[in-house]
Amino acid sequence: MTDAAHEQSQRMAAPLTLRSSLGGERAEGSFYEQVGGHETFVRLVHAFYAGVADDPELRAMYPEEDLGPAERRLLMFLEQYWGGPTTYSQERGHPRLRMRHHPFAVTPAARDSWLAHMRAAVATLGLAPLHEATLWDYLDRAAHAMVNTLEA
Repeated sequence: MTDAAHEQSQRMAAPLTLRSSLGGERAEGSFYEQVGGHETFVRLVHAFYAGVADDPELRAMYPEEDLGPAERRLLMFLEQYWGGPTTYSQERGHPRLRMRHHPFAVTPAARDSWLAHMRAAVATLGLAPLHEATLWDYLDRAAHAMVNTLEA
């Protein structure tokens, strides 16, 4: 296992700990629980895929006619990553995000479209600023990591 894969595996195994302030008390529960659990992630992923459905560049990356299966996979992944149910790993194994995205030409333009739809989806949640910043930081880093080609 590479160092990066090991680090990703460790992050998925241990829930994120937020503190109320610098040196403050630990916030109770996982990030998943703190932001509202399953319903929050359902809203996030559903709003995201509503944008993808109308985006020709991104929609072309989803071979299934129905975006429902992709929506479910992203929901399971994000819930597990943030401390919710481990359904993703139980059904699909290790995430291996770069490997799973390798068949698609993920260009900087595709990344930017993905981020724009995800930014709009995150905005619909009305999260506390710390939670929104924490979520967005991960999504932004993950999107940049998925770029695998510079040309369309």
